Amino acid sequence: MERQERARESDPRSVPWRLEGEADLVAVDTTWGELQRLEAAPDVQTVGEVELIELVEQGALVVDCRTAGSFGGLTIPGAANIPHTEMVERRSELDPDRISILFCNGPQCPQSPHALRELLEAGHPAHALAYYRGGMHDWVSLAMPTEPRQDER
Repeated sequence: MERQERARESDPRSVPWRLEGEADLVAVDTTWGELQRLEAAPDVQTVGEVELIELVEQGALVVDCRTAGSFGGLTIPGAANIPHTEMVERRSELDPDRISILFCNGPQCPQSPHALRELLEAGHPAHALAYYRGGMHDWVSLAMPTEPRQDER
């Protein structure tokens, strides 16, 4: 079984976008990126939207791992911005006594899985990390709240 090849020649869009004049509809580019495994790293919990919300209510930190140019200007409300390329050098911003939920553009994006593996290699405890595999792709598609990304404001 193989994924459909990209037919369009325009640049791919990794985050769904609102359709003009359609309050409840978004468009999704179906063929960008490479599918990621459900488990991003050993012993790191993969979470969905409900679990993310529950963990945030319990004090978890949400971390947007995307780099400039790989997002549609939106993020999950309250998310800290730590690009995956800077995660290890900025790991002091993550409290090992608090769960940090890392996300990127979605199931096709390698940025947060990469950051999670690097954090584990650098000694960050797996029990203090979680992976939101759905990322912005699923978050926007499910009509969850967004805010402008901090470096886009």
